[in-house]
Amino acid sequence: MKRIAIIQSAYIPWRGFFDLIARCDEYVIFDTVQFAKRHWHNRNKLVTPNGPVWLTIPVATKSKFEQAIDEVSFSEPWADKHWRSFAANYARAPFFAELGPQFEQLYRLAGEKSLLTETNEIFLRGISRILGISTAITRDRGYEPQGARSERLLDICRKAGATHYLSGPSARSYLDESLFADAGIKVEWMEYPAYPPYPQVWGEFEPAVSVLDMLFNAGPDCRQLWRTQ
Repeated sequence: MKRIAIIQSAYIPWRGFFDLIARCDEYVIFDTVQFAKRHWHNRNKLVTPNGPVWLTIPVATKSKFEQAIDEVSFSEPWADKHWRSFAANYARAPFFAELGPQFEQLYRLAGEKSLLTETNEIFLRGISRILGISTAITRDRGYEPQGARSERLLDICRKAGATHYLSGPSARSYLDESLFADAGIKVEWMEYPAYPPYPQVWGEFEPAVSVLDMLFNAGPDCRQLWRTQ
């Protein structure tokens, strides 16, 4: 049995993202597809004394309407500014002193990259390591995927030797499960639960924020807050 997930990369995503990939043997970064503005590809939220705010990586999109995610570059330096935002708002969090140096290093590495997909992969791998996730992380381009939508996903599954494909719930509107059934690959659907709340530094609990919020507030040994299997 081999279960895989094929998901577009996101910037320091929420805890459910890691719950999904932790259930799999392989996570394929699906970044040869079109970049979408105002999506999670290049932004996420942190909690401040004034409530949750967006942190957005500035990317070059002018006259690049159909560029793939793995072609997106930055329009200006951003990494130091983002790290300073975390340091300012989470300095009082219980685990910031322990985990802060690791994330400061990740931001330093991210600031040296020229492509969004490279930056996202740095954080996805770094956060997975901190959470103890052993799932293999690969790139869709390495499989030279063919076709569009369901056919493209199926092609990656076949080439990766998958027997099970775990998909996020948003794909229900377009995924053709019959194609996978004909190929002998079982489609499974991720159902995100109501994850438990945890104490945050500021205000009432805000669930829809970056996983870094959970790590700085609850620490790396917080499996009960993000794993459902």
